[in-house]
Order: sequence, then C-alpha cells, then structure tokens
Amino acid sequence: MADEAGWTPWFTFARWAEDDPAGESPITRTTVRGQQLEAGCVSTDTWLAAPGRGFDRWQLRLTALAAPAATHDVTVSLVAGAAQRMSIVADEPTSEPGAGRGHEVAVPPHSQRLHLDTFPDWDSGGQSWCSPTSTTMLLEHWGAAPTPEEVSWVGHETDPGVVHGVRRVFDRAYGGAGNWSFNAAYAGARGLRAYVTRLRDLTEAEAFVAAGVPLVVSVSFQGHELDGAGYDTIGHLLTIVGFTADGDVVSNDPNSGRVASNDEVRRVYRRDQFERVWLGDDGGLTYVIHPHEVSLPTPPDEANWA
Repeated sequence: MADEAGWTPWFTFARWAEDDPAGESPITRTTVRGQQLEAGCVSTDTWLAAPGRGFDRWQLRLTALAAPAATHDVTVSLVAGAAQRMSIVADEPTSEPGAGRGHEVAVPPHSQRLHLDTFPDWDSGGQSWCSPTSTTMLLEHWGAAPTPEEVSWVGHETDPGVVHGVRRVFDRAYGGAGNWSFNAAYAGARGLRAYVTRLRDLTEAEAFVAAGVPLVVSVSFQGHELDGAGYDTIGHLLTIVGFTADGDVVSNDPNSGRVASNDEVRRVYRRDQFERVWLGDDGGLTYVIHPHEVSLPTPPDEANWA
C-alpha cells in the first residue's frame, strides 16, 4: 500500500495450499499474525488502514512454491483484490427492487448445524462452518462439488462435501474455516472463477441473480435486526439465491433458526433489514463464484466486479 509518504513494506496475506500436510501439501495453509505498523495492520485476510490514514495505491505479489518432486507446475488462474473506504451511513435508504424480482436460482440447501461437535480439530464443527457450507452450496449448484472418491475419508454420509470444503479452507492461524479468500481460492481450485468483492446494494446483487449467478455474502446483526433468522451473529456467511416479487431476499441460510436440517435452510428476509445487516459492519462483502463460461452482468462504471 502507498500514500504520499511512500510504500509500506510487503505483508504476507496468506500461505495457501489446496491440500494440507495430511494430504499432499508440503506446507500448512495459514494466514500470518503479528503484522502491524503505525500505518495499519493485517487482520487475517484484510488490510486495515489506521484511523486517519488513506492509501491511493496497492499492489499484489504472488510467490509460487512446489515440492522438488512435483510432477506439474504451479498454475495461477486469477489474482484479485478489492479496496473500500468504509464510511457506511446507518440510515441510508433501502435500494429499490430491480432486475432480480421474482427470480430464484435452484441452489442445493445445506445446514451447518448438521455438523455440530464433529471434527473438533476444525473449530468444533458446524457452529462456525457457515462459510464453507455456503461455498459448498454454490459448488454443487455449478457441478463442481467433490466426488464420492474425494470425500470417502470423511467417514459419514451427512453432507460430506461440506466437511471436504472445511478441510480445504481451514486457516490454522485464524483457527477457523471462515477466511474469505481461502473459500474463493477453494472454489477456484475446483475449476470455477471466484473472488471476493464488495457490492454497493441489493440492486447490484439482483443483477447477478437475474443472470443466474447466486452469491455468498457476509452479514452481522442482533436477533431483532433480521426477522426470521432465529439467531444473532458478529459475522456470518449465507447465500443470496433469489428475490421475491416484492424484492425481498431469498437466502439459503446455513444457520437458519439454528435447526439441524437441510429442509429448514431456505429463508425469505425483508429487503430493508437484510440490506442493512449486509452493508453495515461488513460493507457488502460478497463471494462471486461462477463457471468461466457463464457471463456476469455488466458492471457499473466504477467496477466492483469483472
């Protein structure tokens, strides 16, 4: 990052590996703690500028690593980043319904609650597996889910694709499976085009749904702020799969009502409430995941997707 004072040193945002040392990876997938300067700090997968500091340039550097006996080269399909000045207006008016009204994408539902108290080494199971559960829903929708052979190690039949996803995104330093970039990289490793960005409002999300592209988004709220959710959260990932004729949000929410059932995952949330809890603390954070051959909607002039 750089401003009028010049460039900061390089920071390590992640050490990424598709597998883990128990499989075929020579390194452990992890972010790196303790990276802080007067100008700002790295918080897991995000650079946070210090109060009063602004940066007008940034660059990314990727260093590839392969084992000496590797039989193929490291390949890179996409490098992406997003920057935002976080100045959220609490009383911003709700966006008007647009192109997504009445559209719903058929996305397989999965509940993270089915995995509570399983695999304790991975953050004690489904209590915090919202991100890989949501990512798995989109992988299945796009036909990129792991095969029966790939999940044979799981040892049970309850949505083993979700457990496979957790193993492939788990961040050892963070201690969880909610690393945004790792979830996008996992989807990319399965042949999809995936990245993390921030959308401005639900009208932009509707454009994706109208194009047949469901999304994963991040929300945070108290229980009374999102009718029908049945829980509160300081950070949660769920999908946007459609919009009602009135413009309300149709979501496959992996934590719906804290009920351990895939049949309870689909929820309809009020547009005004959902937009507020999505754009507030989380700034419209969104995973865009789609096959390379599926076109995205036309981006705005100040593009936040491509």
